[in-house]
Amino acid sequence: MTLPDQAPEARGPLTPAAVVRALLPLVRAEATAEAPAAEVDPADLEQAVWLRLLERPAGQGAPADPARWVRAAVRAEVRRARRRARRERAYTAGEPPGDWSGCPERLALGADERRVLRAAVDRLPGRCPRLLAAILAPHDPTYREIAGELGMSQGSLGPIRSRCLGCLRRMLAAEVVAPEVRG
Repeated sequence: MTLPDQAPEARGPLTPAAVVRALLPLVRAEATAEAPAAEVDPADLEQAVWLRLLERPAGQGAPADPARWVRAAVRAEVRRARRRARRERAYTAGEPPGDWSGCPERLALGADERRVLRAAVDRLPGRCPRLLAAILAPHDPTYREIAGELGMSQGSLGPIRSRCLGCLRRMLAAEVVAPEVRG
């Protein structure tokens, strides 16, 4: 196969458009044939081959044996796609992408959210601040321990907690905009 089908002395320097016109059917056919084995879209594979052709140094020009070069480039891209598919892991909506627990931004945002929550709890009426502070305690007390600490019956903790959380929810809804869904 020559690029394009003219005698070398008659064609002069090859333009990129002439190379693309000459190689297009071959690249498309090879990409269409190899894509199912790599489970990639033939158009993506074709685009990767064109990119590889463009990455060739300017002084090299068109490949000496275009058919061989196209087949080698397509197969190299297929191998690259297979390696990438083996290494990639699907993102599930429930799990964060990576470990962000030690991220300074995440730590600062978490501290700020806790500060806002504690301030809102302190502004609640009646027994709510003491009850919610006990529930939010870092040592995670049981209802029995909370009831003993506050001098309340264990059966009344649930209804009071529910009323306090409703009040807190209304208070925070007025102050804070609900976060948007990320993804």
